[in-house]
Amino acid sequence: MRQLLISPLVLALAACQPPKPESAKSETPATQVVVVSSETAPAPLDVKSSIVRINSTQQTWNPWQPWEKNPPRKRRALAAIVGPQRVLTTSELVSDATYLEFESADGTRFVPAKVIAVDYEANLALLGPASESEGATFFKTTVPFEITAPPKIGSSLEILQLEDNGLALQTPGILQSIDVAPNLLPGHSFLTYLVKASMQSAASSYSLPVLRGGKLAGVLISYDSKDQLCDVASTDIVARFLAESADDDYAGFPSLGVSITRTEDSSFRQWLKLADDQGGIYIQAVRKGGAADLASVKKGDVLLAVDGQAIDRRGYYEHPSYGSLAWGHLIRGGKSTGDSITLSFLREGRPLELKATLTREEEGGRLVPNHLFDQAPNYLLKGGLVFQELSLPILEAFGEDWQSRAPLNLLDTYENPEKYQESIDRVVFLSGVIPTPATVGYERLRNLIVRKVNGKPIKDMKSLIAAFKGNPGELQSIEFAEENLTVYLDDTVTSTVDEQLLQRGITHLSRAD
Repeated sequence: MRQLLISPLVLALAACQPPKPESAKSETPATQVVVVSSETAPAPLDVKSSIVRINSTQQTWNPWQPWEKNPPRKRRALAAIVGPQRVLTTSELVSDATYLEFESADGTRFVPAKVIAVDYEANLALLGPASESEGATFFKTTVPFEITAPPKIGSSLEILQLEDNGLALQTPGILQSIDVAPNLLPGHSFLTYLVKASMQSAASSYSLPVLRGGKLAGVLISYDSKDQLCDVASTDIVARFLAESADDDYAGFPSLGVSITRTEDSSFRQWLKLADDQGGIYIQAVRKGGAADLASVKKGDVLLAVDGQAIDRRGYYEHPSYGSLAWGHLIRGGKSTGDSITLSFLREGRPLELKATLTREEEGGRLVPNHLFDQAPNYLLKGGLVFQELSLPILEAFGEDWQSRAPLNLLDTYENPEKYQESIDRVVFLSGVIPTPATVGYERLRNLIVRKVNGKPIKDMKSLIAAFKGNPGELQSIEFAEENLTVYLDDTVTSTVDEQLLQRGITHLSRAD
């Protein structure tokens, strides 16, 4: 057999990656908060007994070389003590963390920390000491914050910070509006305060406690320096998160599992047989296995009310304290996973009531996951062909304008999962090609969805790996969904290439957890 030669791996792997646009996001996330202004004043002396710093070392996986990690980076946050040896922060701070540490307010004491509960949808995390005995010493003189009653629009709030010299400061802000909005993951919205505060750069942090009258009102999660507006995780959501995680068995915020469309268009309303005095939102899609699906909700239904709370044609309802709010707060604001709700519908012009038991929408059940925090991506490296399971982080790796730059076939699976979820569990696609003797002529192929391997349908990465293993020593065929393209691999040559790739530093050729 002729000798097989593989070009230098570093140069070859670079060919798998799309060019990074000049406008691509920097490594520093938009949620970094920098605070201090002319209005900032020293905080009460006793507030330092209720705060700690959190030092986090994070290391993400490389989206185009999923067998290796990116260089580690460090983050720092100021956090509120909310219970005996319990600290509240954002989930963004603890995502993909390889090490977490508490630091005392005076900067003299440190103790390793661990995650007690985390919710990436709500962007909240509860931490405790890695060692209870060490934690007892570290938290001996601390005093947990009490949770305030939910503030109203116009209330004055104080944003807390801690300077490097240990001086505790607070910046006043006014609660301008209250709405339901996403803050970390798209498609997951929670009650959020919009706070006007005059801030300028000084000591920095990735989250800050927000107080009202010396009690905890929320967590600052982002800051717009141009408009001087802060997004703050609301008291309601913080209190519910802490209550749900109190028994160390966090179930998470529930979901109905539908996507909706407004019914403002008059022609659309006429087609739906909606009366002028009726509101309602159109059920555009129902997630397979979700609470709505299990309750027999169908695409085309019009949701009129949840537990008797009427929903208008824009998707809003009247909250007794906050006024007009998006309907999603009826599910995630006051309900828990496992709770039963009554859904009032109009189906083909006739009223209908259904009972639904709310469930948690796990990322593992999504066709295209919104995140891969704290877990390694699944992949297969076969003779130089790189196969992956599609996720939102991969789409975002195409740059800041990924909604227009990412391949249309991949975007369609993310935006319209209902078209694919009956036949596959995950989108397996060819993400790139390393030039090797096994991939001659295929070097330019990428971003193609795999349909079959050796005649076997591919539902996820496990089925892909099994399909290749089921035909050893033969010619391997790979069928792609696009243009009925079929690629063939000589298994003998492929096996030799795989051995050389392992010798050149790739520790594992596949992962399918």
